[in-house]
Formats: sequence, structure tokens, C-alpha cells
Amino acid sequence: MLKISHGFDAGAIETIADQRADDLRVHIRADSHAEFRQWFFFRVQGVRDQDCRIRFENAGVCTYVDGWPGYRAVASYDRRQWFRVPTRFDGATLEIAHRPDRDSVWYAYFEPYSWERHLDLLGRAEDSPLARVRDLGSTVEGRDMNVVTVGTPAAGKRALWVIARQHPGETMAEWFVEGMLERLLERSDPVARSLLARAVVHIVPNMNPDGSVRGNLRTNAAGANLNREWGAPTVERSPEVLHVRAAMHETGVDAFLDVHGDESLPYVFVDGCERLPGFTPKQDTLQRAFGAAFKRASPDFQDVHGYSSDKETKINLTLASKYVGHSFGCLALTLEMPFKDNADLPDDAVGWSGERSRRLGAAAVEPLLAVLPDL
Repeated sequence: MLKISHGFDAGAIETIADQRADDLRVHIRADSHAEFRQWFFFRVQGVRDQDCRIRFENAGVCTYVDGWPGYRAVASYDRRQWFRVPTRFDGATLEIAHRPDRDSVWYAYFEPYSWERHLDLLGRAEDSPLARVRDLGSTVEGRDMNVVTVGTPAAGKRALWVIARQHPGETMAEWFVEGMLERLLERSDPVARSLLARAVVHIVPNMNPDGSVRGNLRTNAAGANLNREWGAPTVERSPEVLHVRAAMHETGVDAFLDVHGDESLPYVFVDGCERLPGFTPKQDTLQRAFGAAFKRASPDFQDVHGYSSDKETKINLTLASKYVGHSFGCLALTLEMPFKDNADLPDDAVGWSGERSRRLGAAAVEPLLAVLPDL
């Protein structure tokens, strides 16, 4: 029996027609409390050895239409191994053409990162003598806001902060921090040991638990885009930012990474604070040094392609990296990964993936160590 379903963690789709495998028509669903729409994650059953044609009929009015050209959806039979499937966009409709060789297949905008995997990550961190998992408060819907602190605070040690997944549909961000956290907890890794000898790393793996579980692209359960809430967060609208921001002011911040995914640009890059009032020569030197060290650590990172210098977000102090860079006078960067593929090192089978994101997170420990003496 042919069936489309989405009743699971982060599932999101609206079915229009599901009577024939070669004529499956769907709509990409808006966020639960806002009009952002781009994320999808659903299951199709009863399609073994059939030519599936799935048409997303409202793709042309989604939030990031420029994210569709060159994009290929991801699919999986077991929700562990994900691969890209043929996808095309004609300016109005996005279409997947795929012939599954199993009865059941999952399709998603990007490789999901489940709430259960998030909890498992916290559990592995809690099990390490190098880390402590602390509760910072609750989300709009009462889920836990946790920070993992790696290293032992002491006089003279730097405070480094890394947050991920303010936009819940950008799941590559939590894959990234998983890789970073695993490397930091590896006692035999000399780079991690050197960093933790002189710094404490505070990591928030998921800034938006409610939006993640709901299958939202950019917002929490109150409809707030958390990366526009850093100027004046409230307990009613953006408690997630309120709690994390308070913790950052308690510890101070010497370096900050806010990890994201970009719908349009097929590159890994960072966006800095160079257009902010009060941006210092020291901050400029640190930004350049971080980028140079990251290129040495991973060929997946580059500094040629990024956001244009006149982009509004460059000077918007309600964004996390801009707020932190301005408030603490520190190195503060937004790190972006692609939803598509890395055009510099393309992988036709899987594109940019959770595993690539995880390895990039592990590599990011090296540029943090490189800039540490100058923070």
C-alpha cells in the first residue's frame, strides 16, 4: 500500500496526492508558528521497484527559492545512511525522481539530527571526566536547554563558546558540534589536550529543541527566529537565547562560534564582525588568523566565497555573532555549511553530509588552538 507519512521526530510535509508512485504531490509545510518554509522530512511506503515522482508544488514560494537550483534531496532506507537523489527545479516546482529498491524510504531536506541522538550526545559527554552537562533553563515548551562544558575552569583560562542550531532545520550544525565535542573528549588527542590546558569550551549543541522536534526550518515554538533575538530576549518569546546569553555573561567570552547552514551557497565559510561599530584591529587579526588556520586544518573550509559586504546581517546586533562580538570585543564568527554540496570538493553520492559536518567540527578545534594565545 502506497503511503506518505510524517508523524515522527522532525517530520514535516503536507500531502496533496499519494495515489500513484509516479504522481506524488506534496507541499512543503510552514514552520509551526511562522511562515518560514523549506524543511521537509517524510516517509514513503509501498514503492519498491517503482519509479517515484514526488513534486513539491509550492517550492517556488518557499523562503529560500534560490536554494533550489543545484540542490538534490537526501534519502535513506534505514535513517543511518543517507544519499542524494535526482532532484530538479523548474522555477515553480521541485521534483524528486527516484526508483527505490526497498518498500520504505525516507526523504529529507538534509540529513536529520534527531532529539534522541541529541540526548545520546549529552549522555556521552556526561560520561566523560573531562565534561559537565548543565541545565540552563527551559524552552517555550519546557524542553531542557543544556550546555556541555569541557575542561576545568581556572584562573587565566580562556572561555570559548560554541552554539549550534538556532535554526532547527540546519541540522548540519549539530553534526558539526558532535564532531567537535568528540574530539575534545578524546584524551589521547594532543590538539584537544593543548586547548583544554588553556581554555574551557562551552558548547550548546541545540539552541532550538522545540523547533527541532516540530520540524521547523528557522523558528521556535513561539514563532521566534532565535538569531534575531539577541538584543532583547524574553522568557515568553525566546527563553532559549535568554538563558544562554545569561550564562555567557557569567563566564565571559573570549571566542565564539555560531554554527549554521546556508541554503544557497555551496561552500563552507565564516561571517565576521568587521562592519560593526567598535570593531578593533585585534578582532580583525583574530578573524584572519582563524580563517587561515581553518584552511590548513580542513580543505573543506575556504575564504573566497561568503556573504556580500552590504548584507544587512553584517551590522545587525540582534544576531548572535554580532551581539557577542560587539558586547565582548572578542573573536565572534558565524560559521556556515551548505545544504547542497561543497563546490570545492563535491561528492556526487552524498553531497555535503552529516559526516562531512562532523569531521569539519573536529577540524575546527585546530584553528581555535591556533588563535588561543592571542585571544
